[in-house]
Amino acid sequence: MKSLAELQAIRDKAKANLNLRKENPNAARVLVGMATCGIAAGARPVLNAFTEEIAKRGLQEDITVTQTGCIGICQYEPVVEVEIPGEEKVTYVKMTPEKVARVVNDHLVNRNVVTEYTIGANTK
Repeated sequence: MKSLAELQAIRDKAKANLNLRKENPNAARVLVGMATCGIAAGARPVLNAFTEEIAKRGLQEDITVTQTGCIGICQYEPVVEVEIPGEEKVTYVKMTPEKVARVVNDHLVNRNVVTEYTIGANTK
């Protein structure tokens, strides 16, 4: 960097990239537990499956997929939380990449919780 103009160009580029990452405040959020317990149980393929399924359906504007740390129920890993604005948070447990398409279609698109994958159905 040799001039103030170069520094301003770097700043402008960084700001533009930051604006691309801003989340839609009305978007649904999919949080995949990616602490060591989740990763050991197979959370990374679940995270990848959500990302791919949402991209395949062109839903990136409406659904944000992100990772989080330990959700606190390690015995049920991989754990995924779905948050839709105005609705109660849903916790899916023992997730697999094979279950992802159904969660995306039924819950995120059609707003019908897949109850048999939820924590309530798996703790009885």
